[in-house]
Amino acid sequence: MKRLIYQVYVGKKSKLYNHCTASVKKYAKDIGVDYVCQKTPILMIRPDPFTTNRSKDAVERLGYLPIYEKENAFTYLKNYDQIAIIDSDVWIRPDSPNVFDTLDPSVDFGGVVERDMPILNWYKTKITNYSKMQYSTIKNVDWDWNDRGGEFFNMGVMLLNKSILKYLKEQTPAQFLKRTRFKPFIDGIGNWKWSTDQTLLNTWVKEENMKLHKMDYKWNALYTALEPDALKQAYFVHFFLKDKLPQRGENIEELMKNVNK
Repeated sequence: MKRLIYQVYVGKKSKLYNHCTASVKKYAKDIGVDYVCQKTPILMIRPDPFTTNRSKDAVERLGYLPIYEKENAFTYLKNYDQIAIIDSDVWIRPDSPNVFDTLDPSVDFGGVVERDMPILNWYKTKITNYSKMQYSTIKNVDWDWNDRGGEFFNMGVMLLNKSILKYLKEQTPAQFLKRTRFKPFIDGIGNWKWSTDQTLLNTWVKEENMKLHKMDYKWNALYTALEPDALKQAYFVHFFLKDKLPQRGENIEELMKNVNK
């Protein structure tokens, strides 16, 4: 079975991203899979300047939305049986098991559901409010609401089987993102002003009624949001909130000390 780990590292360099992507590259070698790190923008997705609700500065600074570059990984699906798309702020603990072994060939997509993680109370409140803002107006699918909000995947770590190709309908990644259905997400309409590709992708996998696999939290452990004992057991640690990191993630020594306490 041919497998690939795909990352995107564009824009400003940082010690955090250098450290995390190096750990993922090593992991790919250790488990015997191919590795690609995209370091220049390819898709260059921009919101419609006449309808966008996104901050003008956020768009004009780079001229495109880097949050949608990850979808370029879809171009590799024709050549690989399985692809893992991993954010550049995810660190992999040495000697972690093979993440691909968790994905049954019968499913299309695998990811970690945020509300199912062993999260702290402050983050329960945060994701309850977040999911209501992002998904409550999308009525054509069941978000399985409970006291932690809607069921959505954190797209910092995604596993794709080749079978997901049929939902792309032979479109390129750019054509996929420019679907009329996704325009409100790209343009940041209403509560989607600050949305990433996470909202778009969660809506996609739900609306297509894909066969989904809910992965264990250990494959996408949200740093500072989890119970301390749970973080120590994690394989993949996601440093997703820079404001809560030592020197915004640039103090790698302290960060690693905290992770391994």
